[in-house]
Amino acid sequence: MQGSWLLWCGVGYVCGSVSFALILGRCKGIDIRRVGSGNVGATNVGRVLGKKWGILCFILDVLKGAVPTFAAGVALGFISEPALSQTQAWQWLAVGAAAMVGHIFPIWLKFKGGKGVATGFGVLLGVWPHLTSAGLSGLVLWLVVAGTFRYVGLASVLAGVSLPLFVWFWASMHSQDPRELLPFFVVTCAMGLLVLIRHRGNLVRTWRGTEPRLGVEAVLPSDALTPTQSSDSEM
Repeated sequence: MQGSWLLWCGVGYVCGSVSFALILGRCKGIDIRRVGSGNVGATNVGRVLGKKWGILCFILDVLKGAVPTFAAGVALGFISEPALSQTQAWQWLAVGAAAMVGHIFPIWLKFKGGKGVATGFGVLLGVWPHLTSAGLSGLVLWLVVAGTFRYVGLASVLAGVSLPLFVWFWASMHSQDPRELLPFFVVTCAMGLLVLIRHRGNLVRTWRGTEPRLGVEAVLPSDALTPTQSSDSEM
């Protein structure tokens, strides 16, 4: 069993390291790393390529976190387990963590990836049902903050640091002993801290009033396009 979960960690990392932002950018003849914020994530794709492409990238990034995590839970028998042991919980969460690490530090891009929010959300959905409700609650908070203030970074940080509270809330709603959920508390705290660290630049720019808001399109430099396109090509 130990070898199996380690193998699934490798699968999670490989899935997470697939850069859909870069792939979608290439489909439009653009190196997404050289335009907008330069980040290989759904937000930058949306600013550069348009809302529909950004949503598509977000969905794909969610799936590359959710699919390997959920598949590992099925293959290792964790989903059918009525009460996970802490060892089982740590092993399952390690697979999800590997997918998130793969997105943030992809070996194919010299370990320079995205910020991990969408993939981390997918991981939460994949740890069914233990973290799914917390993940969906975080998404609702993200939508409220992003819709109100139009700052993706701020919404991501608030949703991320709130995850442990959502875990506790849903555990209490189901009359679960919070002590049994220690691995989930630790991992969601780590995820929230990682989101905060990865978005510290966004928070500084938000404070200074220089952070782009949702709906603001990026200006493409001419050298970001492939030789088959010109700088005034239609996006």
